[in-house]
Amino acid sequence: MLKKTLAAAALLAAAAFTLSACGSGDGGDKPIAVVSAESGSGKAATVLDQPFEKPDLVLTDTHGKKYDLRAQTKGRPTLIYFGYTHCPDVCPLTMNNLAVAKKEVEKDKQLTPAQKESLRIVFVTTDPERDTPSALGAWLKGIDPDVVGLTGDFATVQAGARSIGISIEPPKKEKDGKIVSFHGTQVIAFSPKTDAGYVVYGEDATVDDYTKGLPKIIKGENP
Repeated sequence: MLKKTLAAAALLAAAAFTLSACGSGDGGDKPIAVVSAESGSGKAATVLDQPFEKPDLVLTDTHGKKYDLRAQTKGRPTLIYFGYTHCPDVCPLTMNNLAVAKKEVEKDKQLTPAQKESLRIVFVTTDPERDTPSALGAWLKGIDPDVVGLTGDFATVQAGARSIGISIEPPKKEKDGKIVSFHGTQVIAFSPKTDAGYVVYGEDATVDDYTKGLPKIIKGENP
């Protein structure tokens, strides 16, 4: 797919509209979804000419330990996604796509074992009240136990997301009892060379898109 270069400011404008409302409830109703104009545009990834600075986030991982995102992913190719475990569609699909692509990339003979091991996929919850470290860990175990799951104070998470152009709102309960959360659906890739977020994958990115792009991202190249 064609990759276009956009300024970070343009992405921020688009991000304000890139929110999906994921609902969960005992009734098993389908979630409400608000899809941005970027969805379905045919672009798998956007390479930024003004990369984002990695969020200054210190949260709690699935083992209940402090995790300093900048310090612990420094010099590593890192993909960050903000979502939550009760999301019935976009979040599990995105994380499963990344997990499958990661397994495919691990077969790539052109990458060294060290390069493959260096990759970090980080899932930051937008629903910290329900996504405790243990709950988050159990959910990620069924997708990819190597994914770094992070939870913490909502205001801190929200500020970190906004710093890279992703809008999230506190989960809220609807009249029917369904809990709905609005959150951006982008995956941001950070370079191991600069630690800057220079690639944005949209909601429509497929396993094939990630499989093709990850080897280059791991090397700090444009996908």
